[in-house]
Amino acid sequence: MQKYSLNILMAAAAVILILLAQFRILDNYIQAVIMFVGINIIMSTSLNLVNGNMGEFTCGHAAFMCVGAYVASILSVLFYGNKFGDPMLPEASAVFVFPFIILAGGAMAALSSILVALPSFKTRDDYLAIITIAVNYMVISAIENMDFVGGSRGFQGMKDTVWAMVDNTPGWLSMGKDFPWVLFYVIVFTVFNIWVIRRFITSTYGKGVNAVCQDETAAEIMSVNTNKIKTVNFMIAAGLAGCAGGLFAHIIGYVNPQSFNILKSTEAMVMVYLGGMGSLSGAVISAVVFTALLEILRSQALMDFLLAPATFIFPEWEPSAGVIKWVMIPLLLVLIMQFRPEGIMGNKELSDVFPKLKKFYTFK
Repeated sequence: MQKYSLNILMAAAAVILILLAQFRILDNYIQAVIMFVGINIIMSTSLNLVNGNMGEFTCGHAAFMCVGAYVASILSVLFYGNKFGDPMLPEASAVFVFPFIILAGGAMAALSSILVALPSFKTRDDYLAIITIAVNYMVISAIENMDFVGGSRGFQGMKDTVWAMVDNTPGWLSMGKDFPWVLFYVIVFTVFNIWVIRRFITSTYGKGVNAVCQDETAAEIMSVNTNKIKTVNFMIAAGLAGCAGGLFAHIIGYVNPQSFNILKSTEAMVMVYLGGMGSLSGAVISAVVFTALLEILRSQALMDFLLAPATFIFPEWEPSAGVIKWVMIPLLLVLIMQFRPEGIMGNKELSDVFPKLKKFYTFK
């Protein structure tokens, strides 16, 4: 029963959130925050596969989110929009086709990661970080020069798919009008993401990943195919990031290449190091804490209070929320490295810190 407990808990939490949204107990703002929490959970846990479980150091995870976002957006507009001509599919199919659109974005992100993994894993440490940063810039630059997806102006039209899901849902499936389908699928993919990562890190491949992290040379001596394991691990992480990108695009209804620049990759890294390297539950907790912190920092009253000393010295300074965000995020990363380098959980799981939780779930 224990090995199914986590799945039951995640399913129960998903059902409760959907019901609260359906009956308008959760307003649109709270729903949006929950969706961004889900996106950040996918990003932090997928990057943790590479930087935490495998012990590599990549800094361009947002590149794969970008690939997934644009592939899913193009398919979405092709099927249900009118930007490229008449829709290819009837609107009534949107509810069932949408998850495959997101998976297609994730699959393309996973395939594109091979082009990065094969050459880059011949290097280590800082050199790998430099390569992945370069890839992040290359992806953004390439998309900015693709006019059919709007170039640097961005791409939109994905909301047509969202409206098609809301307006054409079969009555027996929707439980009433305006069912929160995007929220539903964000929760489904977040649960799916945790399930995939948990299954992977407890599999034979996952043990090989841990062996590579501990000592790659010793792993090779013990007949572990390190190149294959690293490539598979990298593809899974990139594929999940691509799914997060596709969901993000449909939440916003608009994508721009600069939405996935190095700052987005930095957000993912902050969440990984905040939660603890190699800790799945730590990555989930850090995503929740990080998203909540960003929402709190949006409060103008709080900003005025925190910045009162600075504005007294510089009375003409009127910092925007975006500026404060990129002051606080690097500061948070510096404080983590200085005072808690192992992160909130270290390399432990919640079930290790609180052994009684093992009755309900374990990530190991």
